[in-house]
Amino acid sequence: METRIIKSDEIIQAVKKLFTDCNYFIGDDIMNALKKGLETEDSETAKNVLSRIIENDEIAAAEEIPMCQDTGMAVLFVEYGDKISIDGDFEEAVQEGVRRAYIDGYLRKSVVSDPVFDRLNTKDNTPAIIHTKIVSGDKIKITAGGKGFGSENMSAVKMLAPSYGVEGVKSFILDTVRAAGPNPCPPIVVGVGIGGTFERAAQLAKKATFRNIDTENPDSRYAALERELLEEINKMGFGPAGLGGKTSALGVNIETSPTHIAGMPVAVNICCHAARHKSTVI
Repeated sequence: METRIIKSDEIIQAVKKLFTDCNYFIGDDIMNALKKGLETEDSETAKNVLSRIIENDEIAAAEEIPMCQDTGMAVLFVEYGDKISIDGDFEEAVQEGVRRAYIDGYLRKSVVSDPVFDRLNTKDNTPAIIHTKIVSGDKIKITAGGKGFGSENMSAVKMLAPSYGVEGVKSFILDTVRAAGPNPCPPIVVGVGIGGTFERAAQLAKKATFRNIDTENPDSRYAALERELLEEINKMGFGPAGLGGKTSALGVNIETSPTHIAGMPVAVNICCHAARHKSTVI
């Protein structure tokens, strides 16, 4: 197979569109889950909150404006074909796409250049966080999302010993969600990463929040665990906006990876109901 040349500008335009689209248009999976919650809720307060969330998302899509003031830190998962070449710098093209999306799309710029001392706003929401995987083929698949920090701040990782077993995994996930309470703007999406190393588990958890909630883990054991956790979280009763109800979470997604014989890392990445992510293939 011959090497395929992709122009940098094609990357720039694709990334720009991904970030404007994911901030303007909520996914069908989330919208359907919100409407299902509206149908099944008993609390009038919960129904009212869900109705307002749905109305907000519909207005955002119709007027092409952000669905939330926090348009997030830009995160991308890239599957980079081994038979392609970019006529320039791939990472800089991605950063330029993010830059144009957040400036031209009137999205809030929320990134500071130094995490502790200066904390000066970069004024264009860069740098983005880019996770790249080399795959076979002559295409690039980019999945992008804006991760808001009201929910990001509620996330956690724990290095469990294997002896904790599945009950220990469940307890840590549920304890993390319970401790977060109403802070991450419920109803939430819970991304769980299990396995790998300390940083791999966290990456898997973030990737899990980018997976549509109307899908399930291909391993039936983990799929059953996803359903069980979702049921348990909704029994906590935080409800929409933390005002009570049965719809505390819209989905639980689990991603896994092989790990060391001595460990069982577990990460929980919580996402608010504005679960923004879009994909494209170039």
